[in-house]
Amino acid sequence: MTTTDDGSGEARAALAALRALEAELPGEIELLGGFTDEQMDAWPVFVPAACRAVLREVGGIESEEWGTYAFGPAGAGGFDDGCLVVGETGYEGGQLVVGVGSAPRADWGPVLLLEPWGEEASVAEAPGFVGWLPALAGRLARGEDAWERSAGAATVAAVPSVRAAAADPGLARLAGPGHSLTDVVDLRALPGYPCALDWEPYHSTRHPTADTGSSEVAFTLAGDGQVLVIRSLVSGDFLGRPVERPAVPADAPRRAVTELRALAAELPELVTLGEGCTDEELDGWPVPLPADVRAVLRELTGVRIAGLEPLELRPGAAADRLPPELAEMLGGPGSFWPVAWLDRGRHPASLQVRIDQESGAWGHVVSVPGSVEQLAEWPEVSLLAESLPHLLLVLARTARGAAHRAATADGGVDAARFASRVRSALHHFLPNTGEPWVFPAPVRDWATAGDALRAGAAAALPGHALVADLREAPIPADLCFHRVRAWGHRARAERLHFLAGGRIVAVVPVA
Repeated sequence: MTTTDDGSGEARAALAALRALEAELPGEIELLGGFTDEQMDAWPVFVPAACRAVLREVGGIESEEWGTYAFGPAGAGGFDDGCLVVGETGYEGGQLVVGVGSAPRADWGPVLLLEPWGEEASVAEAPGFVGWLPALAGRLARGEDAWERSAGAATVAAVPSVRAAAADPGLARLAGPGHSLTDVVDLRALPGYPCALDWEPYHSTRHPTADTGSSEVAFTLAGDGQVLVIRSLVSGDFLGRPVERPAVPADAPRRAVTELRALAAELPELVTLGEGCTDEELDGWPVPLPADVRAVLRELTGVRIAGLEPLELRPGAAADRLPPELAEMLGGPGSFWPVAWLDRGRHPASLQVRIDQESGAWGHVVSVPGSVEQLAEWPEVSLLAESLPHLLLVLARTARGAAHRAATADGGVDAARFASRVRSALHHFLPNTGEPWVFPAPVRDWATAGDALRAGAAAALPGHALVADLREAPIPADLCFHRVRAWGHRARAERLHFLAGGRIVAVVPVA
């Protein structure tokens, strides 16, 4: 090998340690060939001078016992998600990764040992890649692999990305605005190395269900290695812990109307709005209309977006297809306001806003099965939005994103692609379509609850009811009562109860 000296003491130390390792364990350790400058120039990341000095000579380590540690894009995943994946365990899915990015800097880093299930500690091993290589060589020389965890005295806990984004605008610029099932670890100023990263996934496999086991965890590094983003991809599992929702803007009614009107003006063939009502007309509606709802209805009473069934907010418009028996099972007149009928495939659904009959407040927007038979046998609810204005904001932003992705070369929008994008993005408008599940509990478990809503539900409901608290659910979310073991194979629902505008949901089985 030709010695390359760019003046970097760390690079020289790393190369010396790697060569000593190969010499000490001949036949067990082999250093892989390096890369040319032309190859490194073609990589989609910035390669610092110290890294270049090492990578011109060594492209990785091949261990007879532990496999390959790749220092370039030949590794699993290449440079995906802001990471150079140095190695991974085949059966647990853990990864040894190095932060990379486009910004000029002195070294790649940090070096992270990431475990996807949260059962063993994830660790920030070192702040820089080149400086960490002698430690890797030392481990291999001692017969350890890179997966042996360092005994770090420091620990940093991951925080919900929603909370982090609200508290730290700088962090939000790096990691995004926040998502209910995503945590972040700020790697910019760790208290020391090695540093344990304390986190746990949001899903849980503790509760048996037909589809348990398909959930995953996705790691990305944002801001050129400054922030670790941990996303729980929940499919088939119940949620294992509460989540934090992004805040709905205080002026959501105004924003929703403004954004929908802008879309209708730009895309008149794809987005149309129903005319608003006067206050005199609204006074004649058969349900209370709080200020936030009136603010919307004065401006529009319907939304038609290509790819989605129409939302009709006027009296009777969305309720005509709702069977009277089903309406009674869902609480009866005055307890909800239907806004759309979803008729896809064999199982229709009713999209509705739940109304708190004590206060008159309009609460959560949900989707429920559209037939008595389906609801009785498969009691389930999809939580779609915190409120009607929130739902309209979701629709406006979904349509805006679909228009962007369906744009044509001449500046127009492909109508078929737009409709397909909208329908795909809002597939969860039907119940039980794979969103994170909220775990229902027997109502007797809430009998001594310190929370007023839970205690009130326990007092008001029959003892054999199952209950769920949607205040702790992400949006969107599935609530499938029939998935839990407590729901018998032959059980049938007598009715669904929605308390406090849908914040609490309960199913009462036929006795």
